[in-house]
Amino acid sequence: MFAKLKLRRARSLHGPSPTTTFGPKACIQKNPASIMHVQDPLSQRLTWNKPPLSVLIIKKIHESSVVQPFMDLVTWLVQEKRMVVYVEVSTLEDEMIADDSGFQPIKQKLNTFKEGTEDLSGRIDFIICLGGDGTLLWASSLFQGSVPPVMAFHMGSLGFLTPFEFDNFKSQVNHVLEGHAALTLRSRLKTVITDAECDSHINSIEKPKKIQVLNEVVIDRGPSPYLCHLDLYVEGRHVTSVQGDGLIVSTPTGSTAYAVAAGASMVHPNVPAILVTPICPHSLSFRPIVVPAGVEIKVMVSPESRGAAWVSLDGRNRQEIKVGDSVRITTSEFPIPSICKMDQISDWFDSLAECLHWNVRRPQRAFNNNNGANGRVKDDSDCSIEA
Repeated sequence: MFAKLKLRRARSLHGPSPTTTFGPKACIQKNPASIMHVQDPLSQRLTWNKPPLSVLIIKKIHESSVVQPFMDLVTWLVQEKRMVVYVEVSTLEDEMIADDSGFQPIKQKLNTFKEGTEDLSGRIDFIICLGGDGTLLWASSLFQGSVPPVMAFHMGSLGFLTPFEFDNFKSQVNHVLEGHAALTLRSRLKTVITDAECDSHINSIEKPKKIQVLNEVVIDRGPSPYLCHLDLYVEGRHVTSVQGDGLIVSTPTGSTAYAVAAGASMVHPNVPAILVTPICPHSLSFRPIVVPAGVEIKVMVSPESRGAAWVSLDGRNRQEIKVGDSVRITTSEFPIPSICKMDQISDWFDSLAECLHWNVRRPQRAFNNNNGANGRVKDDSDCSIEA
């Protein structure tokens, strides 16, 4: 089942390379190879420099159905795989785990950490999530720099980002430990909130702290009864003003979350892009747009706004931003290496079909043989509307 995939394809997922000359004299300016290089997604596969020894287990909270799988997984990792297992303090405080006498010998061998105060980046080799999409978002928030590979088991409601089923967890985890898995590099957004006096590019700002976002940055009117009035800048250029309930700036991964509910297109996570989607705009012509991944986006509360706005990052860290304050956003250099069940393409389309029921409808009936050769209608009398 987990043998190496033999990739047979005639072309790269990039599509054809674009022509770099335009007419007899015009051409595209040459850039360093490191800037123009984009890796073929199907070549992104996990490998280990050294055997992995430590794992962080993130369990969905307030969900009793996840407790037994969690204990089974941890027991197997500690006893058979001899791995160092990290868990959250809140996980061990779960009543069903704390009261299980048979789990106590394993519990004593587990390591915990203090959220927000300890740097885990140098201690965790990979991450296993047990739950829904929220567990992957939570894992992202714990690593504001480089992120270890993440393996997500579907035990939640939607499961768009959690492709693995828990039934065969041993063989699936072994497959990952052997270094045979495909990876989807899910880009994140580097975000910083600045006051009216800051006029620097986001990459030049040292303080305040930049926050990594996996799904989206949302700027909305919050409890205000007035329209949200925001000025949108791309690479320092004012491109439009937003009047409505707010604005969503999302990654391709986030395109299937809040953004798609607001009318955005669904974008494969390997596409290097940032999506800008209005929330209930007071304009019939304000359509969602997609911009290159490397640009800086600035969303400022307009000086003409009747009130403040509110910003949230992946549904967390919600805070008020006043008139003149801005949110600066660009693509982060630290993506989430999400481990695939099959490959980058199959997993995404499977999620579209199974989780969002994309383009599900009853098939149209074919014409019967009495309608003429090859199913062609003989004349208008053969056409009828089915009741």
